[in-house]
Amino acid sequence: MKNLVLYLAGSLLLMFGNNSFLMSNNKKMITKDINLAVQQIGRQVDIIEQSSTFLNPRTVNDNKIQYIPSDDWTSGFFPGTMWHMYDLTGAEKWKKYAVKYTLRLDSIKYMTCHHDIGFIIGCSYGNAYRITKNPTYKAVIIEAAKSLSTRFRPAAGVIQSWDENRGWQAKRAWMCPVIIDNMMNLELLFKASDLSGDASFKKIAISHADQTMVNHFRKDYSCYHVVDYDKVKGGVRSKCTAQGYSNESAWARGQAWALYGYTICYRETKDKKYLDFVSRIYNYIFSNKNMPDDLVPYWDFNAPNIPNEPRDASAAAVMASALYELSTLGKPEYKKTADKIMESLSGPAYLAIVGTNSNFLLMHSVGSIPHGNEIDVPLNYADYYFLEALAKKRNLEKH
Repeated sequence: MKNLVLYLAGSLLLMFGNNSFLMSNNKKMITKDINLAVQQIGRQVDIIEQSSTFLNPRTVNDNKIQYIPSDDWTSGFFPGTMWHMYDLTGAEKWKKYAVKYTLRLDSIKYMTCHHDIGFIIGCSYGNAYRITKNPTYKAVIIEAAKSLSTRFRPAAGVIQSWDENRGWQAKRAWMCPVIIDNMMNLELLFKASDLSGDASFKKIAISHADQTMVNHFRKDYSCYHVVDYDKVKGGVRSKCTAQGYSNESAWARGQAWALYGYTICYRETKDKKYLDFVSRIYNYIFSNKNMPDDLVPYWDFNAPNIPNEPRDASAAAVMASALYELSTLGKPEYKKTADKIMESLSGPAYLAIVGTNSNFLLMHSVGSIPHGNEIDVPLNYADYYFLEALAKKRNLEKH
């Protein structure tokens, strides 16, 4: 009996000791990452503030920072990053920059030419309203949702992503292209319904999510990048890719958008079918034989030269943020996966040294290999979702 008591006492001590060690390491990692972000992003802000205009950084091209206009699909991420920095530090200077840079995007609320208004306004004004509850931000979110709703095609039941007659998309002979990325824009519609009391926004979001469930996914729960619909008669015309390796491959960031998008749907509706569905997406991603041990995926799960293919840290960051939220929505076991991703992204293989990487946080992301664009570079949305995941992780570690 005495030996049994000693054994149990030792086991408990080991268990709690290990937990304390893990908690201590987690806190150290979080503190380290926040301190690095303060320095690195602070350098980025200094460049902007010393200029005579608002420079909105997106990526690096030929060793130079690429700045973008307000209507670029990624323009909301840097203002959103300021809000995340305020979340993480509580320092008023970040709030000041967040307000300043967010207001530069005010005119985007009227943009109807593509679906990315959800990304732009959601990441900037969405975070602004979440933190401040300022009614001015609320009005922008509702107006932006009205603009996004003009892209809803009732016959097909989906929100059209790209105009079929603009830019490189016009060469594809599409009629109503819908990309998996569009799942991320549904959060704007859900939020607008909550803020306005107008249920039509939520109905559009649910219709789009349900049609995407039916038409965008294969039997193994990997997803296509692009599904082209007939917007007059309804139904699917074709399924293909624009940014993945092939039409039948699983583009990594597309799988990440799907994971995050259906997490949003479950959070906003509490409809269990979305939680079940997102669990199947999770199983596809994290049981995939081509997922590396560090859980930072190659740019496409079916890329032909794995393991000699570029990684996509942006996809990993999106996944981590989604998984932390899922861990609070009935899937607590997913936190371990998110922690492993963040441990990798926080390490020297992906997190830049202060003063390098053109003052972006994460290295080794991929925009579009088929377009020969943004290959193995930093991206503003990789940083945005990394900081979002970091804030979620810190909040979870407090409990």
